[in-house]
Amino acid sequence: MITLHEEITVQRSLKDCFRYVSDFRTVAEWDATALNAIKCTPGPVGLGSRFVVHCAVGPTKVRLEYEIIEYCPWASIVLLGKSRFFDVRDVISFTEIGSQTQISYEAEFQYHWGISALERQLESGMRAMGAESLRGLKDALDNITSLPEVSDCTARADRWVAPGVAMFSKWGYRRSVPHRQPNSKFLDGQHVVISGANSGLGLATSIALAEAGADLTLIIRNPANREGLLETLESVTGRSDIAIEIADLSLMADVRAVSDRLLAKERPIDVLINNAGALFNDYGLTSEGLEQSFALLLASPTLLTQKLLPLLQNRSAPGRVINVVSGGMYTEKLVCERLIMTPPKYNGAQAYARAKRALTVLSELWAEQWREDGIVVNAMHPGWADTPGVASALPTFRSITRRILRTSEEGADTIIWLAKAREAGSVTGKLFLDREPRTPYLLTKTKESADQRAKLEAFIDTQIDSVLEA
Repeated sequence: MITLHEEITVQRSLKDCFRYVSDFRTVAEWDATALNAIKCTPGPVGLGSRFVVHCAVGPTKVRLEYEIIEYCPWASIVLLGKSRFFDVRDVISFTEIGSQTQISYEAEFQYHWGISALERQLESGMRAMGAESLRGLKDALDNITSLPEVSDCTARADRWVAPGVAMFSKWGYRRSVPHRQPNSKFLDGQHVVISGANSGLGLATSIALAEAGADLTLIIRNPANREGLLETLESVTGRSDIAIEIADLSLMADVRAVSDRLLAKERPIDVLINNAGALFNDYGLTSEGLEQSFALLLASPTLLTQKLLPLLQNRSAPGRVINVVSGGMYTEKLVCERLIMTPPKYNGAQAYARAKRALTVLSELWAEQWREDGIVVNAMHPGWADTPGVASALPTFRSITRRILRTSEEGADTIIWLAKAREAGSVTGKLFLDREPRTPYLLTKTKESADQRAKLEAFIDTQIDSVLEA
């Protein structure tokens, strides 16, 4: 048997340290050998929670199945890990020392298959590995991070269409994971508003931010989904304090009404996530007379953000606006007069892409206008994610690409990072994919003119006013 013992002291609260470490999915952020980790039991982290961690041990990949066998908030956790080569018992203890927390880590390794005969040869390497992992944990909890630099791979992708599009797949996401900085920040007391939170990217984002302690207000369209959504969130996160607002965001009257309700509560907003969307294959008008793609994908986030601006302004920390766009926008150029498509030329995928192109440009304009108000505005696109919306609107595309589609959680990762990470609050007016800033243009012919850029906001506002004043 090999026993490892390491201690670190970090400048974080006892509660933060315990929460971060006990959710063993984070081990991939700080353990030098962990490649990835998933939680494979339902409900919030606690006694009996199980995790699967894939580790690199020399040239070999090892699957470890962990279970929390003792769970004592905020004092200690004990995990038992099993693999085909060894079992390990991890005891992690937490002690508050003034404003700091001391973390003590002890691991006992029991080897199988005669490997125990090699313990002496393995011991020095194991001790070095344990020390490196605890240094990684200290770095993660000290939360000293910087904005990610554009990698060489990303720079090449931004210069060429084919590599750029290839980054949208699950392989693009997985390529980025080993190069990421830890994201150990919690959002206790911070108010996050998310539109389109009932499924797909919105639901994955809601779960992650609820687990991070955020106070959530979720905007959904169908009141029949309210109880089911609350039950899902409580069963996964243990949270029963999440607010739901009902609004059909394709209707400007509903956008105005939900905004007014939030303004009346006078609760400042730390993060606004404009995620609601749908791809309409068939042409249609809303009951207010707006083309439905334009209404939901562009007019709605414009009006919602403008109305909620007073709740985002002049905060001690920057208020954040995150606009969820789409890689489809790379095919389209902003021409305001083409944003509202009509039969017989209406094409749902094209209308969607044009609206997302406009929202990307709008993000840049807002970032510049609201910089002095302490508001950061960024856009992100999730890559190709296997969401209910893709399944219903693009069944052929999904059938062809399903083996390379990202999960909703992978697609939502950059939204979550933009909402949580300390360093994400220091940049504005950018487009992100996989936590890296990306070019908004893969093709020079899709670069809009200065004239079109200058009149975008007025064009959208005119359409909104036309229905609200009717």
